Amino acid sequence: MIRHIVFFTVPDRENLERVRAGLSILTEIPHSRLLEIGTNVKTDQLGTEVDLVVYGEFDDEAALAAYKAHPNYQKSIELVRPLREMRIAADYDTTTAARDPI
Repeated sequence: MIRHIVFFTVPDRENLERVRAGLSILTEIPHSRLLEIGTNVKTDQLGTEVDLVVYGEFDDEAALAAYKAHPNYQKSIELVRPLREMRIAADYDTTTAARDPI
């Protein structure tokens, strides 16, 4: 399984709900096992920059690629990109992820 995690910052607080709505379009794409859009509750004392998080689970890289090829993915980008600042994404394969604490 592939986990897809994307972090966003929204510099203008008035646009936060517009960005969240633009990201919510992604939940209509059928290729994920799970796709959530979350607002950072900012309880970590060392890092409160992130405003919104996209978290997705996909069966494999092909499912993730199909998700990114869906028209709603591009539609979301067009709505969100002008309003957000930072975007950091990471994808990892849970079958190769370390399970032991470091």
